[in-house]
This record gives sequence, structure tokens and C-alpha cells, in this order.
Amino acid sequence: MEKPIVIGLAGLGTVGRGLVRILAENADVIRRRIGRDVVLKTVAVRDLAKQRGVELPAGTSLTADLGELVRDPGIDIVCELMGGLSAADTLIREALAAGKHVVTANKHLLAERGQELFSLAHAAGRCLYYEASSVGGVPVVQALKESLAGNRIVKLTGIMNGTANFILSEMTSGGLDFEDALAQAQALGYAEADPSFDIDGVDTAHKLVLLTRLAYGQHYSLAQLPVRGIREVTRTDIEFAREFGYRIKLIGQVRQVDGMLEAGVFPALVKYTYLLARVGGNYNAVRIEGNAVGPIMLHGQGAGELPTASAVLADIMAIARDACAPNNTGFPENPLPEAAIQDPEDAESQYYFRFQVADRPGVMAAITRVMADKRISIAQAIQKGKEGAADVPLVIITHEARTRMVHEALAEIDAMDFVVAPTVHYRIL
Repeated sequence: MEKPIVIGLAGLGTVGRGLVRILAENADVIRRRIGRDVVLKTVAVRDLAKQRGVELPAGTSLTADLGELVRDPGIDIVCELMGGLSAADTLIREALAAGKHVVTANKHLLAERGQELFSLAHAAGRCLYYEASSVGGVPVVQALKESLAGNRIVKLTGIMNGTANFILSEMTSGGLDFEDALAQAQALGYAEADPSFDIDGVDTAHKLVLLTRLAYGQHYSLAQLPVRGIREVTRTDIEFAREFGYRIKLIGQVRQVDGMLEAGVFPALVKYTYLLARVGGNYNAVRIEGNAVGPIMLHGQGAGELPTASAVLADIMAIARDACAPNNTGFPENPLPEAAIQDPEDAESQYYFRFQVADRPGVMAAITRVMADKRISIAQAIQKGKEGAADVPLVIITHEARTRMVHEALAEIDAMDFVVAPTVHYRIL
């Protein structure tokens, strides 16, 4: 049997604890698959006195000095599982410079600074692997790098945040308002005390930047990605969507249109017959359409102690097998070229509109006249009102329309005196 692969771990939070557990519980499986043991030599943490809730293997040392992981010549792989930007960035740079491979789950860091870090790894001839950074335990990174490498990726669409998906699922199945569903997610540990990254679409945006890089071999800047979260989604719109046969989901999507990339994060209506519409709770799913393989979908837990740790371990084992050329981005170019980005205002999609309007004659005619002027045609429409109510909801499903025209039409309609609240609008997949 070959000599053990030795790892140093930075961070002993949820995922770090999961990694320690799997290394112990699945040691025999790991040994059979890679022909050697994986040994955890050193764990670096911020607070040595803190109780961790997991027993470290005999001989594993605990330190508060991240530099020990870099300076120790016996450590082959540094696993960065502490998150954040500054300290994690420094650790990864120093580890690569010291000739060590790196495994990370840090989607935020790679989305912000991935181009530079991958260039450093390329120059050092080292692996910088990150399966756990995108959709947790779902093996989408490896699928794009290896299994689907011979395909031209037509489109990638996913539910990439378990917290947002849990909230929308509870609003749909349980009839909860947004705030109540969020509180439930926090009580169950699915949402942080500050859930902004999850519910505002930022976490999904980080993952989409990484997956776009893998799918297309282009760097799509996080700053240029249109992002819209779910704070404004109401039970009213979820119920109307259901009447039309849709579910509302937070979607990350990138697709190729006329040689350019169209990408974004947004709440969308998804037909209830689609598999993505049926992804419930805190689960994630990614649908990838290749020109050769056709559509495939990967589904599973996108976060959590053991699912995410499973993805971290998969990267460790890939490096231990010497399966690393290294193939960090799935493409040999370094750095990857900047993406040719389609103007988001030129994107075309069906839309859902909910107008809140005064209940009086001529309203529908005025709205449809503006929509016709902007070349937006109506596929379906319903109006529901209560007897004696001063205003009513008018819901319209459009045929495909250009985003720019949608925004112009809504700005014109919302300025009319019969509109009593800003119009709600969502894309339809």
C-alpha cells in the first residue's frame, strides 16, 4: 500500500466536523478505493478552548496557528473549511506557494477571487479543488469537469440554495407568509440569524459564477451578474402561480444565446410538471443540458454537515489517486477568458404580471394597449375581486417578451392613476 495522504484542516465547524466523522467511519472504504490511508495530522481553529462536539483521531494536533498547515512539510493537502475572505485567501495562496494541494468549500472566495487563485494554482502545478463549494453534496463540479466535458453546454439551470427553497416550499405547501417560513427555517437551523446571503440570492450567485466557469470556460464577473432574491415573494403570488400550474422557485441560470452568455439569479415560475418544480424542502438540484447528452438533473442535499463533507472528501480522494493534472477549471487556458455577456435587458422569457388596480371600466384595455405597444402578447389572464373592494388583482401570463420591453411597459402602466401598488413581475422558465 502506498504511503498515506496527509491533510491539514483549517476550520472545525459544521463541515469540518463532518469530514472528521467520515474519515473515521469510512476509513476502510476510502482505503480500498484509493489504495492508501488518509491521515488527518493537524487541525487549525480560532479558539482552542471551544468544545467541538467531535473526537479527533489519535495523534491529530490542534493549533490556533494557520501557518502550521503551510510550514509542515509532511502535510500534502490543506483543506480550507473556515469560510470568509481574508484569512482563507491568505491561507490558500501560502499553501499553493508551499507546493501543497488545496481543497476548499469557499464559494464566496472563489466567486470573488477565483481567477487569480486558479492562476496561482496553475503556476504552481497544484490542485485547487472545490466540489463542496457548489451545491454541497451534489457532484456537479466533477460532472462538468469530467463526465460532460465532451458536450457543448446549452443551458444550466438550478435551485442552488436550500434555505430559500425551504422557505418557498413552506409557503407553497403550508400556506405560510414569508416571515413565518423564514422563522421556521431559522428554528430548524436551515437559515442563519442573518439570512441575507440566502434570501437575497447572493449565495446562489456565488455558485452560479463557479458553475458558469466550469460549463463554458469563461469568467463571468460576479459584479455583472443580475441578482434578485425572494424577500418580495408573497403567498398571494404563490397561490396565483399554482392556479396557472406553476411553482415559484429561486433559480440560478446561465445559457448560451447567439455566442454570448445570458445569466442571472431570480425567482421564477416553474411548471409543476417539471422536476425542478418538485424539488422541495432544503434540497438542491441542477439541470444541465448538453448538445450530446441532452438534459440531465442532479438532485440532493445542497448543504449540511455530512453531504458537504462528502464532497470535500471526494476532492481529497481525487488528489490522492493522482487524478490531478491538475484539472482545476476543466479548461487548459489560464486565465480563462472574460465572458461575452448578453445585456440582461435583451433576455427573452415568458412573464407573470400581477397588477393591483382600481375596479373600474377601461383598466384592462389601457394595460393591454401599453403591452401591445411594447410587443408583449398575452397568453392567459385572470381577474379576481371581492364584492365591494375598491381594487382588484389582475394577473397576466405573457408569451415570450424582451426584458427591456417588460420594464418599459411596467413603468408606463405603474404611472397610471388606476394602479394602486407597484406591479409584481416574475420570469417563467
